[in-house]
Amino acid sequence: MTGLVATAGIASGYFLLPPPILTRAGYLSSVVLARDGSILRGFLASDGRWRLQAVREAVDPLYIRMLIAAEDRHFAIHPGVDPLAAMRAFSQLARGGHVVSGASTLTMQVVRLLERRPRTLPAKLAEMGEALALTRDAGRDRVLGLYLTLAPFGGNLEGVRAASLAYLGKEPRRLTAAEAALLVAIPRSPERLRPDRHPEAAQRARDSVLTRMHAAGIITAPALDEARAEPVPSRRIPLPFLAPHLAKRLHVADMSAANLRTTIDAALQVRLEGLLRRELSPLDAQASLAALVIDNASREVLAYVGNADFTTAARRGTLDMAQAVRSPGSTLKPFIYAMAFDRLLIHPQTVLDDRPRQFGDYAPGDFDGQFQGEVTATEALRYSLNVPAVAVLERLGPGRFIAALESAGIHLRLPGNDAEPGLAIALGGAGITLYDLATLYVGLSHGGEVAPLHVLAADAKTPGTTIFGPAAGWYVNDILAGAPPPPGMLPSEVRHGRQLAFKTGTSYGFRDAWAVGYDRQVTIAVWAGRPDGTPLPGRSGRITAAPVLFKAADLLGPPASRGATEPPPGVMRVAHRDLPPALRRLDPGKRETGGSDDSGGPKILYPPDGAVVAWNGGGMSLEAAGGSAPLHWLVDGRPLPQTPPHRPVYWQPRDVGFVRLTVIDAKGRSARATVRLSP
Repeated sequence: MTGLVATAGIASGYFLLPPPILTRAGYLSSVVLARDGSILRGFLASDGRWRLQAVREAVDPLYIRMLIAAEDRHFAIHPGVDPLAAMRAFSQLARGGHVVSGASTLTMQVVRLLERRPRTLPAKLAEMGEALALTRDAGRDRVLGLYLTLAPFGGNLEGVRAASLAYLGKEPRRLTAAEAALLVAIPRSPERLRPDRHPEAAQRARDSVLTRMHAAGIITAPALDEARAEPVPSRRIPLPFLAPHLAKRLHVADMSAANLRTTIDAALQVRLEGLLRRELSPLDAQASLAALVIDNASREVLAYVGNADFTTAARRGTLDMAQAVRSPGSTLKPFIYAMAFDRLLIHPQTVLDDRPRQFGDYAPGDFDGQFQGEVTATEALRYSLNVPAVAVLERLGPGRFIAALESAGIHLRLPGNDAEPGLAIALGGAGITLYDLATLYVGLSHGGEVAPLHVLAADAKTPGTTIFGPAAGWYVNDILAGAPPPPGMLPSEVRHGRQLAFKTGTSYGFRDAWAVGYDRQVTIAVWAGRPDGTPLPGRSGRITAAPVLFKAADLLGPPASRGATEPPPGVMRVAHRDLPPALRRLDPGKRETGGSDDSGGPKILYPPDGAVVAWNGGGMSLEAAGGSAPLHWLVDGRPLPQTPPHRPVYWQPRDVGFVRLTVIDAKGRSARATVRLSP
């Protein structure tokens, strides 16, 4: 009778009582995931627990069956409290003053995990009422998910995911019978049954569960024998710790997120971290390495090593050197040349002077202290000659160069409070991060279109900014693809590896060594140096960073496709002698001024810049005034046949759409117009 009355009172809770407060279930550990869903790094919940969110679908069904059979056989049909068990328990309490058999369902255990209560009769009644209300409002799947997330497993481990990772070294999606039984047993007495501290007790509890599962028909006799023979794990396994710098940055940016799925390829991340740790051995104890691998097509970061040795204080291992602002040495030179190619200031066959020269109060020298005399722009960039690069930047204008990068979201840090960028930018006189540098080089693979990289799978793809055209990008790619491999590294054809277009850089005083390489599929960026900014004598980009770059490329295997890329429209594949006179040599001291040169240079009269011209399929006349004869016309970078002076220039368009017209006079002054041909 007592049991019936108590049970009737509890049942009223189904309609009247509010459910328990779920606040504690919201205190979850945050995990940063690889693209395949595996864990890169986890972060403790705010109360210091490893509490990983778990759902039924992500747990082995065998474990679920064992759990329900062991803890709550009627879970699928009762409303949160098992009426028969409750009546039996209260009858025992009334007759003997204590409970002989328990009545706790999984739902009641969840209520107890959400809010600690004294073990008294009123507390038990309240627990039952809240269990009814929780089932009523949340449903059984949610109740089961709460148990899978909150169940205690010893120490600071809560939930089946945390326990499976810590004791078994894997997610609980696929468990053996022995593993499932162990995870069912531990929460009954989590500290006494911790396998890392009490393996014998854990084994006895596991085997007891296995025996019950055999009796219940969940496992066969052979499976029982096999499971009993399986050893119990006797140590706690640390959670994965991959891409720790990236994971920390993402976690700090969104600390409320329980799961952050990245674009990182976990297998590649493991290999790259291992490579960089091995490559630390030739360096001194204060030096480190950082590297990035990016998929060019999607701009997704596939691997991210911010510092090769996270745990070593001497190497400042916790510093993320992929985000540190450092001097890039010569690694910005390709973009200076690309912008100059794009503006038709130079061509790859333009002759440049590599001789001692004073640029105001700035007198750059070459890395080896020697000068090569007259060289082509191709040779100057391929062999990273300093004086020609500074001369090209002088002609282009450092302010224009920085503005172009800024328009694409790349911010160079100028030294001190310099308001006016100087020519030293060409040789590393402004700071940039490895991450931003990699972003720029991915832009080279996109024909000059620079866009943000993506590290989160949910990142929206953002439109890019074109800082130079495809023809200029092709010129640079062709030049850098011909750079000789670093010392001790065989050519790619011999190694059967990737043929990278690459550039190295060394900052002033050997403080930073860089190498960035790319092909059609991937871009790889490497930094080497001391994180504290002190010199690393004798360690140049070519000697230190480039070998790591090529070894990282070898981790990726051969490329999906080989062969030269077809040049885009606008590429002039001509010898030096066939260039327009203004492109044969770079005149020193001249600076680019924009769309047209106002100091006597040519001006395009027809069609004017921005015009929409109706085109009926016939030829069009081009008209210019001013400048020094002869005038040379180019359409999308391709030269038109020369016409006699004072004769009209006719051009036969191929199709409708946008066209870029350029006219260059004998002194190298130019004017440009972009027009649209409409049908």
